[in-house]
Amino acid sequence: MKHFTKVNILGINFLNITQQTFLNTLEQEINLHHNCFVVTANPEIVLLARKNHRYQQIINHADYVTADGIGIIKGAKILNQPLPERITGYDTMLNLLDFANRNHKKVYFLGAQPAVIKALIPIIQQKYPQLIIAGFHDGYFKDPQPILTEIKAAQPDIVFAALGFPKQEYFINQYREISNSLWMGVGGSFDVLAGKVKRAPQFWIKHHLEWLYRLIQEPSRFKRMLALPKYLILIYREKFARHKKRKA
Repeated sequence: MKHFTKVNILGINFLNITQQTFLNTLEQEINLHHNCFVVTANPEIVLLARKNHRYQQIINHADYVTADGIGIIKGAKILNQPLPERITGYDTMLNLLDFANRNHKKVYFLGAQPAVIKALIPIIQQKYPQLIIAGFHDGYFKDPQPILTEIKAAQPDIVFAALGFPKQEYFINQYREISNSLWMGVGGSFDVLAGKVKRAPQFWIKHHLEWLYRLIQEPSRFKRMLALPKYLILIYREKFARHKKRKA
């Protein structure tokens, strides 16, 4: 594993890295068949990890943790430890799919609703015809053993787990040793790639308003959106505590 400098945001250690360097690093890891665990963390994940020590340990023991969400970038800046840019789970997944397609890599797809994963696979076959689908399964399972048996037999280069947080991180942490793959939790990314959920247009992304676009699309996310002000309050408290400590 390559080692990069890190920035601690409310107990989570984020890579201080650009997206291109990160992608280059992951491609090397895949080519070398290294077992590695990637987390793209947003403020919601940070808040849950702050309340749940076990989850925090799992995140900080991942091999790579990147800033997914403008809130992480803003928080780092407020704490005078700026990070270069967002590295989102969805964009990382697309880049890795493109890499897998160019290099005939094997990918296992785990997660989402049965109808979503069923719709996703033909899209993957069409968009990435040289990629090898090592297997797939929806996220609604009680017994993981058949899935684990399939992954162990296939030894895919990449495993994408779209199980939502914290389930996907717990799953990867528990089972990653069965295959020397790049394991990555991708949340609701299968829904977007399958066309079930529309991603924000580039204008909204560029102006850091992707969260608002998603809220307009899915008003039921309102409670989840309350995580951002809670997170920012904690960031300013942390800034004040650090300032007070320096003056003492």
